[in-house]
Amino acid sequence: MLRVMEAQSPRALSSAAVAAEPRFAAHLADFESRFGAELTAAGPARLFFAPGRVNLMGAHLDYNGGPVMPMAIDRGTFLVLRPRSDGKMRIATSIDKTEALFELAALCIQEAPVAEGRWWDYSVGVVLSLHAGTEGGLDLEKGFDFYYGGDLPIGAGLSSSASATLATGTALNAHFELNLSVEEAIDAALWAEREFVGVMCGIMDPFAVGFASPGSVLLLDCRDRSWEHVSLDSEKYIVGIIDTMVRRELAKGEFNLRVEQCAQAFRALSPHAPAAGNLSEVPLGVLDAHEESLLPDVAKRARHVIEETARTFEARDALKLGDVAAFGCAMFDAHDSLRDLYDVSIDELNTIVDFARGHDAVLGARLTGAGFGGCVAVILRAGTEVAFGKAVTAAYVARYKIEPRLAFYKGSPGLGEVAL
Repeated sequence: MLRVMEAQSPRALSSAAVAAEPRFAAHLADFESRFGAELTAAGPARLFFAPGRVNLMGAHLDYNGGPVMPMAIDRGTFLVLRPRSDGKMRIATSIDKTEALFELAALCIQEAPVAEGRWWDYSVGVVLSLHAGTEGGLDLEKGFDFYYGGDLPIGAGLSSSASATLATGTALNAHFELNLSVEEAIDAALWAEREFVGVMCGIMDPFAVGFASPGSVLLLDCRDRSWEHVSLDSEKYIVGIIDTMVRRELAKGEFNLRVEQCAQAFRALSPHAPAAGNLSEVPLGVLDAHEESLLPDVAKRARHVIEETARTFEARDALKLGDVAAFGCAMFDAHDSLRDLYDVSIDELNTIVDFARGHDAVLGARLTGAGFGGCVAVILRAGTEVAFGKAVTAAYVARYKIEPRLAFYKGSPGLGEVAL
């Protein structure tokens, strides 16, 4: 059974239950095969789950203070935590044989810790954040093993990093009995990504993971962290993810460049829009009047942000009325803007979206995630996914000689501990 954070209040942590699944047991068995199944004097192993997410609307708006509409999915990160009694932290993954071993005390007392540029930096960042942000710090004698796995494609735009950092925060919350709220765990995850790893991400991904709810899309207003769930009928519609199999090698540097370009646009436009607290609140008329004062690429980024903000609120209103077709049209328009104004799409992504645009079963499609590779999200009528999957695969293979990876998702049961 899975005990999840119930997202009825942004500050509340409570429990709910869903059926346990074989994939969780398989990850625990993999951990035991690699490191041994014996019980330790410090306590038994525990297993945690954090979902991934697909963002349906609000592309690149979270770090610009705009609205976003992510949906958590029923795939994610699996994390085994086994207590140790030697004050050490061992971090390993099912993906490869590399691992890291740290003395918790030495790690947490550093004055200026520096990331190593390795995958475990995300875990280390969460540990450092919680140690610094917890009254009295973590109990550095309570060591542990971390063993990560899961069923999210890494680097495909499904927020594997936010899923991993929220799984880490949830496990540390349980191990150290920190009594964190969901938002406190989110803040630790954000610090790890932004301040330690150095990716200037917005708040959408950890919020989508932290406040997952089945059968709904999360509408998050990134200006003030207010949020609501908007229903998406999973009996009638299904969300699919088509992985181009192009990994996002350029994403980190180009993502940070887009963040800076948006900041430049706001600095230039804000004197003409004194009521705006961020770029998403700048009126389109202000951009129209002062566009020539901006560098061409900066102006394009600003236009995407301002138009996408209005488009996302319109899409939310359509979904509240049950007009999924209108919501889907907004997704297509968002992709066109990401391609033409934000310059984060590539030919493989465009090919899939264009194919989806001409398929009768599809209501909407766009690239999801940072871009430069990764995945396309589609909404289609339930029951058509097999036929659509065969058709889009055939078209993609014919052009690129590579078979895309397809998956169709239900909403996530949530973030929490799996009862063993």
